[in-house]
Amino acid sequence: MRLWHVDLLEHLPKGQLLSQWRELNSIFAKEDQHILINYIYEYPKDDLYIYTKKVMDEMTMRGYKIRTYEKMNKYFEGLELGPNFKPFKDHHDNEYLQICYYNLKEKYMRGQKDYEEDMYNNLCRYVKGILLSQ
Repeated sequence: MRLWHVDLLEHLPKGQLLSQWRELNSIFAKEDQHILINYIYEYPKDDLYIYTKKVMDEMTMRGYKIRTYEKMNKYFEGLELGPNFKPFKDHHDNEYLQICYYNLKEKYMRGQKDYEEDMYNNLCRYVKGILLSQ
């Protein structure tokens, strides 16, 4: 269970992106507790909502269909959102970007079937550009 660094969503292979939606729905239904996601409960629900919207936008851009919003709508019922912002700003930092990058690098190295070379190379260029600009 992991929420990927928000800036990497567009670089995720299909399997990881679709699993984000499954994991989010599990959070919506049960407020799962797991060492890799417990930090989200330290933030206002706005952060999880913005993250969820970014996952949904990426899925829509790739042409993936979302069958139901029932759990999400119930979880965020009554939430009034302010402007769009980068969620989990104190957690989704450069160190977390590197952690996620190396996790995805291993998936590529191990031959994950839906992780094409072009996608991996784009990920590498993106991450190196961010880290070198600092």
